[in-house]
Amino acid sequence: MKNMLWFVLGIVSGFAAAHFLNKDPRGAEVLADIDARIDEFVERIGEAYRLEEARRADDAPAA
Repeated sequence: MKNMLWFVLGIVSGFAAAHFLNKDPRGAEVLADIDARIDEFVERIGEAYRLEEARRADDAPAA
């Protein structure tokens, strides 16, 4: 139970820090950069998944 409390406290602290960081123009720029990198990563993972899915569909035996 104590670990769960620390976990929740960490999440709440992270949100609070991000909120205050977003108020500062430089902080907002940093968060926008992080968001762009996350979007790029997610897009690459999605593209790799779609390519693998297509490859597996091509390799599947016809029934």
